[in-house]
Amino acid sequence: MIERRPLLTAFAYAILILGLIFAIGPLYLVLCSASVSNQQLLSNGIALLPGPQLIDNLQAVARRTDIGRQLFNSLMVSSLVVIGKLALSSITAFAVVYFRSPFRPLIFWTLFATLLLPLEVRIIPTYAVASDLFEPLKTILQSTGLDTLIASVAGIRIEPSLNLLNTYSGLSLPLIASATGTFLFRQFYQTIPPELSEAALMDGAGPIRFFIDILLPLSKTNFAALGTIVFISTWKDYMWPLVVTSQENMRTVVLGMATFLPTESGQWPEWNLLMAAALFAFIPPMIVIALMQRWFVKGLIGVGK
Repeated sequence: MIERRPLLTAFAYAILILGLIFAIGPLYLVLCSASVSNQQLLSNGIALLPGPQLIDNLQAVARRTDIGRQLFNSLMVSSLVVIGKLALSSITAFAVVYFRSPFRPLIFWTLFATLLLPLEVRIIPTYAVASDLFEPLKTILQSTGLDTLIASVAGIRIEPSLNLLNTYSGLSLPLIASATGTFLFRQFYQTIPPELSEAALMDGAGPIRFFIDILLPLSKTNFAALGTIVFISTWKDYMWPLVVTSQENMRTVVLGMATFLPTESGQWPEWNLLMAAALFAFIPPMIVIALMQRWFVKGLIGVGK
């Protein structure tokens, strides 16, 4: 039975239109500001109507910055983080839910507590590790005296060193470990009936086969939802790429947009070129959302098993 209430329908449409304005409005203003001159923006404020200089501004951005390289760097880093985080989170959640251990609650809540430590809080020790991946190992060897013992016995001095700055590994590895994905996969795995794992065990399926042949196909919507969210959050990340990169060829597209901001007193910001660069940066996430929309929505509302 369908109830027809004109006032309720009109109110629902009003809410939808208001949400659409809040969602599309900023994108429209970016497009308008990217299609006018910078002098017009500085004189009249933000543009409310499109202008005739969109192509010229896009070409100016392509001449002033290596936008292709920056887009490739952002795409590479975001893809590595998505792959690493999905793999690590799904396997960790599988171990937490299906492996019986007296330390399981302690392990899970320890992982959950790391949610309280975002990257901004631990950025200094993370940078120290990225500048030399083996620095913790060297510290342990020196504090325990093992480096001296090995040098006296074997005649060699162990000083391992691996610099991850200005590399894709350095840009992606610190962002892979996250308790959020583990928590989401754990909650999903707990909704799967235990009879399913018991049936798989009776059919001779081991833990690895149960995980690959049964759990992974059931989790495809969760992979799509979490992967989309992680891709977008990594794509727009500004702080960590700013800290870990100093070479122009390793800059991401978000750092490239900062090229058009003033760096000296008295210098005017080039808002029109900044908005044009934002249009370049806007395209890949929109493609990802368009391709993953169907699975993304199912993953968020918890259907698709």
